[in-house]
Amino acid sequence: MDYTLDNGWLKQAEWVPSPNYGPRPPGSEPELLVVHNISLPPGRYGGPFIEQLFTNCLDWSAHPYFEEIRGMEVSSHFLIRRCGALSQFVSCDDRAWHAGASTFCGRDNCNDFSIGIELEGTDEEPYSDAQYAELTRLTLALLAHYPTLQREAIVGHSDIAPGRKTDPGPAFDWARYRSALQQPPRGFHV
Repeated sequence: MDYTLDNGWLKQAEWVPSPNYGPRPPGSEPELLVVHNISLPPGRYGGPFIEQLFTNCLDWSAHPYFEEIRGMEVSSHFLIRRCGALSQFVSCDDRAWHAGASTFCGRDNCNDFSIGIELEGTDEEPYSDAQYAELTRLTLALLAHYPTLQREAIVGHSDIAPGRKTDPGPAFDWARYRSALQQPPRGFHV
């Protein structure tokens, strides 16, 4: 499958534009890829709640947990569902609001120079084969498109916000993911 980025938007993703973004600082390019997880409510999959959160349309009264996150304005560049479906919320050329207070290699404000990818999941439950396959394809496409993005700068949210964040958690198989990046899927082109 060919992957094409145009103005930071991946043509093969479902586009769900979020208002929660801003321009990157002048001269800033994507240099870091951050892997996250999310499920709303926690531990439940499917449904519209993640998209609604990222587009400021979540009905805070729809579930008791939503009161805990009421008023949050967050986004990510991408979401990969359990089935492997890919959605994009913010152009990779812009700054999504996914990392929060964060530091990488002595640089603060990782949102300024990163791309965020959410996996539908939790820290403890294994991610699906379809998610690993799509994450690999997406990562390879981003690496090919952005020369400033390097394999050594692919981290979890927990790596840039230790003590505050734990995702993608111990259930995420970093060895599997990194190995897959060395062997592109059959039929993959950028």
